Amino acid sequence: MVGEADEVSTGDSSGSVVRRILLGSHLRRLREARGITREAAGYSIRASESKISRMELGRVSFKTRDVEDLLTLYGITDEVERTSLLSLAKEANVAGWWHSYSDVLPSWFPTYVGLEGAAHHIRSYEVQFVHGLLQTEAYAHAVVARGMKGASAADIDRRVALRLERQKYLVSARAPQFDVVLDEAALRRPYGDRQVMRGQLQHLIDVSKRPNVRLQVMPFSLGGHAGESGSFTVLSFPESDLSDVVYMEQLTSALYLDKREDVAQYETAMKQLQQDSPGPDESRDLLRGLLQLS
Repeated sequence: MVGEADEVSTGDSSGSVVRRILLGSHLRRLREARGITREAAGYSIRASESKISRMELGRVSFKTRDVEDLLTLYGITDEVERTSLLSLAKEANVAGWWHSYSDVLPSWFPTYVGLEGAAHHIRSYEVQFVHGLLQTEAYAHAVVARGMKGASAADIDRRVALRLERQKYLVSARAPQFDVVLDEAALRRPYGDRQVMRGQLQHLIDVSKRPNVRLQVMPFSLGGHAGESGSFTVLSFPESDLSDVVYMEQLTSALYLDKREDVAQYETAMKQLQQDSPGPDESRDLLRGLLQLS
């Protein structure tokens, strides 16, 4: 579906999300070191406590004036340090390539797209359907159309186009290591007609042979397993200052967990899922078996 030569410029735009998080984390540490409350910090820039919280989590863009005022409040007078942080703020405000799709995206998803494009290791468990990075165009269209009932054909096509654009990251020069465990339920639940499902299964067989993709199938025969809480994704980044993030999508929002103890539990669950599932070769055999039955 995505050719080897296809490239997507994810470096700067995806990096902007990471820079927002890094800058927000740095501002939080400076504030806490001075013993200043979020409320007091917000007052200093004519904003609310919740605005400071969103800034420190990297969920919003940064105004240069706000960063300057916060640095002054936190006692940062060294020009080199101030210049470095203000430069980071400007880089963090670069619009992502996905910005043009914002009209057809839920409000919480652009942050995930940016994090996904900046990650060097993605670990994911899926139970409802095939992971978006591995969907064929026809399968993606069936999934999106079902999830966006009442949407225009044009909006559905644009959401699918975004999904296909995301997939180029897997074959780019800076492709991440992608470890995914698909529950057998995701492979047996039909999206689209028989031809669509056969095409999706064959695509999974093909893409699972890529050196940066480790695809495993969690079979029904195992029974209960470590993924009982549902689908989740763990994102790891090359920046040492940026902690791993767990992403879980809900019906009307999404959760981003980055507390060490929370992330550790999901990393343990992912490791257990990988240990309990058949290996990549056996999983390909399982996919071939499902293809023959479809």
